[in-house]
Amino acid sequence: MSSGTIDIDEFEDTDEFETQSDTERIVLFLDENDDRAWKAATIAERLGLDTDAVSAILSRLKERGLVRHKSPYWAITDDEERLRAAYRLHRHHENADEQYGEERLEELQTDDMETIQ
Repeated sequence: MSSGTIDIDEFEDTDEFETQSDTERIVLFLDENDDRAWKAATIAERLGLDTDAVSAILSRLKERGLVRHKSPYWAITDDEERLRAAYRLHRHHENADEQYGEERLEELQTDDMETIQ
């Protein structure tokens, strides 16, 4: 699959291919490699992402307590319950999006509301 191809049987057997967000990919990478701490640039290289984007995502994940940081290294949280809770919440939102459609806050905004950022 590294060449950008998949086996035709895999193609035929799959109804649709899930696409993971960059955030999901980073969390899964760190979780699967929880025995190591990583530099943002190395994570970016391994996942084929932009280093600045990875750094920004890691900072947001740190604010949510899902990763640990000791400059310049990053690791998944050691709080397994927090990670499970975040995963459950994420799945809940995905299921709601699938069932009801993605929420577009800017479409719901009225003139009386504050600007959505």
